[in-house]
Amino acid sequence: MADPAKDQQYEILTPPSNLRSKVRELTPREAKKFDPVKAAEAALSRLSHHFGGWMDNETKALMSAWEKVESDGINEETIATLFQAAHNIKGQALTLGFPLVGDVAANMCHLIEAAPSPEAIPAKLAGQYVDAIRAMVIEGAKDDGNETGVELLKTLQTVTDELVATFPPKPEDA
Repeated sequence: MADPAKDQQYEILTPPSNLRSKVRELTPREAKKFDPVKAAEAALSRLSHHFGGWMDNETKALMSAWEKVESDGINEETIATLFQAAHNIKGQALTLGFPLVGDVAANMCHLIEAAPSPEAIPAKLAGQYVDAIRAMVIEGAKDDGNETGVELLKTLQTVTDELVATFPPKPEDA
């Protein structure tokens, strides 16, 4: 029997690796003065005025995923999209200046990951997570200084922990 992989012709392309031409080497004097942490902080500072807008965009993606859950119900596809949106927020919230929102999103991810099936996740609880994240972003509840946000997080954590405790252990946890 003929091997189709041998019958096909192919060409391997190797991109030029000319990164040196893209950067300027620092002189020894410049290198002594260069502080990479300070440079990174300056770059973050220049970008920081965009952070609120970026967080709004992430929240819109979460809301869109939630609307799909509301219209189609909780199933493998809709919960995966909702999880991805919450996971993105979890990953970016600290950098964007919303650590409290990141904690809420992390707890939402925990709920979804711990559930034995999508159907085991109460839609009302998932909706409360979405509403909490949306409200915190709108209100600028960024950190532990926002007492209402902290209490909301604690309540959601308690409810989630109680629910997760009722789930059977997953095979990889056993």
